[in-house]
Amino acid sequence: MMMENGLSMEYGDGYMEQEEEWEREGLLDPAWEKQQKKTFTAWCNSHLRKAGTAIDNIEEDFRNGLKLMLLLEVISGETLPKPDRGKMRFHKIANVNKALDFIASKGVHLVSIGAEEIVDGNLKMTLGMIWTIILRFAIQDISVEEMTAKEGLLLWCQRKTAPYKNVNVQNFHLSFKDGLAFCALIHRHRPDLIDYAKLSKDNPLENLNTAFDVAEKYLDIPRMLDPDDLINTPKPDERAIMTYVSCYYHAFQGAQQAETAANRICKVLKVNQENERLMEEYERLASDLLEWIRRTMPWLNSRQADNSLAGVQKKLEEYRTYRRKHKPPRVEQKAKLETNFNTLQTKLRLSNRPAYLPTEGKTVSDISNSWKGLELAEKAFEEWLLAETMRLERLEHLAQKFKHKADAHEDWTRGKEEMLQSQDFRQCKLNELKALKKKHEAFESDLAAHQDRVEQIAAIAQELNTLEYHDCVSVNARCQRICDQWDRLGALTQRRRTALDEAERILEKIDILHLEFAKRAAPFNNWLDGTREDLVDMFIVHTMEEIQGLIQAHDQFKATLGEADKEFNLIVNLVREVESIVKQHQIPGGLENPYTTLTANDMTRKWSDVRQLVPQRDQTLANELRKQQNNEMLRRQFAEKANIVGPWIERQMDAVTAIGMGLQGSLEDQLHRLKEYEQAVYAYKPNIEELEKIHQAVQESMIFENRYTNYTMETLRVGWEQLLTSINRNINEVENQILTRDSKGISQEQLNEFRSSFNHFDKNRTGRLSPEEFKSCLVSLGYSIGKDRQGDMDFQRILAVVDPNNTGYVHFDAFLDFMTRESTDTDTAEQVIDSFRILAADKPYILPDELRRELPPDQAEYCIQRMPPYKGPNGVPGALDYMSFSTALYGETDL
Repeated sequence: MMMENGLSMEYGDGYMEQEEEWEREGLLDPAWEKQQKKTFTAWCNSHLRKAGTAIDNIEEDFRNGLKLMLLLEVISGETLPKPDRGKMRFHKIANVNKALDFIASKGVHLVSIGAEEIVDGNLKMTLGMIWTIILRFAIQDISVEEMTAKEGLLLWCQRKTAPYKNVNVQNFHLSFKDGLAFCALIHRHRPDLIDYAKLSKDNPLENLNTAFDVAEKYLDIPRMLDPDDLINTPKPDERAIMTYVSCYYHAFQGAQQAETAANRICKVLKVNQENERLMEEYERLASDLLEWIRRTMPWLNSRQADNSLAGVQKKLEEYRTYRRKHKPPRVEQKAKLETNFNTLQTKLRLSNRPAYLPTEGKTVSDISNSWKGLELAEKAFEEWLLAETMRLERLEHLAQKFKHKADAHEDWTRGKEEMLQSQDFRQCKLNELKALKKKHEAFESDLAAHQDRVEQIAAIAQELNTLEYHDCVSVNARCQRICDQWDRLGALTQRRRTALDEAERILEKIDILHLEFAKRAAPFNNWLDGTREDLVDMFIVHTMEEIQGLIQAHDQFKATLGEADKEFNLIVNLVREVESIVKQHQIPGGLENPYTTLTANDMTRKWSDVRQLVPQRDQTLANELRKQQNNEMLRRQFAEKANIVGPWIERQMDAVTAIGMGLQGSLEDQLHRLKEYEQAVYAYKPNIEELEKIHQAVQESMIFENRYTNYTMETLRVGWEQLLTSINRNINEVENQILTRDSKGISQEQLNEFRSSFNHFDKNRTGRLSPEEFKSCLVSLGYSIGKDRQGDMDFQRILAVVDPNNTGYVHFDAFLDFMTRESTDTDTAEQVIDSFRILAADKPYILPDELRRELPPDQAEYCIQRMPPYKGPNGVPGALDYMSFSTALYGETDL
């Protein structure tokens, strides 16, 4: 079958027929034979020199067949039959036939070329035979896009020289006459050898000499063409030019393989470097977050305070600052950490690398558990602060009440011991003694009336001790002084009564009116003192019901003032009656009441104080009522806002969850909608901040319950943080699914089928499957998993791939990667080893200089630093083991 320009499988026949055709048409140029002779001779010598020999005259030096056989052995790498060493003609013919038989054994059908013509030195036949050898061993194997050898070589030249100015390769004769095509081929592969910009189409001789000199010196391609012949011949011989160009192709073929190998290695190393960077960043972020949690937990777990209300309120303000300023960046850091971890695992799966296992204590579950512990500690700390605030507020109230009652009691007891120790009754007259006795009886009545007050003081002190009041020492000391004094008063009272009883025989007369006054005035005076204490008594309430109860009790008290006014008038009338009698009967000293120290003025003054304190108490209760009404307004304000924000957060969470199930359009649509929700959520943040301000006002007003809403600030904070985390997680999952889809080349229909099957078995809409659900999902997609022991083993191996961290669940991105990964062409360790072997020229090791020559500087140094020394046979100093390095790229990492 004939091909273009006479090339056929019957090389000899084609050569001779073409020569005869050109000669008949007057197209055969005698210069072509000269060009072929020079080129073919140089081509043969480029191979014969490997055997330490050469030819000078192509038609003479192959006549005995010895160098012809040697040439075939060198270019084929095979051994021919042993040549005949005789010098007779038949010996030479035998050797040439052995060479021709070997050529025929390679599938070449030689026609019109015989051993006799070669032995006789027929130049035309000899050139035809050499051309046959060149076609078979140097050009035939050249194939570009399944074209014939000549077409493939021509297409290779066209592609390599396409970017170069003034070069247009259309054939193997005229297209190479000006030398620019040769220079362009060299510059394309070795730009360091030729400055192409300085070449001119007008200097063909200079261009040809430049290309031939550089090729001979640096590419080991001998000069096979004469520049003058090419320039002066109207149409140079294409066989000579094809022969010379094929040497360029073979010279640069190794560089192309090295370039391809280097590109593959760079790609793999870049993936590995990026994965290592992500691992290091994950470790750094995880360490930083866990360290922050570790430093924060002791503060949240601390329950130490100075036992004062101001100190606890300061701690509460510190906690609010922590929630507003210190924690939000950590929430974002936790979300970024989870996002980076998922992205890293996706990239590792896509690059056929093993799953990343963080160092002990830094897994995603470890961080989640630490975060949950932090949130529990926050809740407990805030509850403790509020409880401590209530306790200390009550303590302050009790301490003020203790001081008030103690002050009143000490005012009452002032001078009582001196009075009881007095011996005044020994110089009294009978009526004076009787008066002293009655006065003492009145004092005993007063003392008994004060017993309840002392017990109240002791009870308050005991309660302060129980509640661990910070100044219990001074409270206890004062209470002890009051109790000791009370015991002394009791003893002194009993002693004085005994003394008065002894003198009773002398002092008999009693002033009835003074006694009646004393009897009535003493309890009324105690009632006045108790009433004054009640009217100025401090109180603390937290609800409208409590203040309304106090107002109702006060109204009931005011209803009793009429009876008290009657008693006051009765007591005052007693005094007036005494004054009348004293005035009527002129009794010396009769106005002095021997039974009591109380006077009508005392009663009038205290009664006037009580009447003035009543409206003051009205005003105090009214103020507290307004305060509780304001608190009620804060409760309603918080509830109104919370009842809007809470359902909004829940609706957004439901919408994000629905998008995350992958049922709403393409992945790009889902990603777009998720980012819209993300923007909407961040735009909604002022509502949360406004609610925080209302909540702060609620806490500062000591409001601890709200019946108008089921939402608390804590539940809204947690919901808000969960919403942000859910959006970030879903965005990351969709981006990873897009990355998986694009890298795996799966269609949207396949993706929808995988998502539909996954969602069908995700009954609880958690975004993950249990092992049994995952197995059912695989079966529904046509995956065969046997029910025998082998099937269980196969399924466990699959689980190890989709759940490398053994969490007990399979997420959609891992499920998607598993369903598509087996049909995708990914780099393997074997491919990387083959690429390194090309760069190392088939050596089992590679040298640092070779890596620096073939790879970019950073990736070359990356390999040199990580490749172990080569320990195999025939190694040289500095040799590196690229095989174990390549295997390690797809095995466990240091991290």
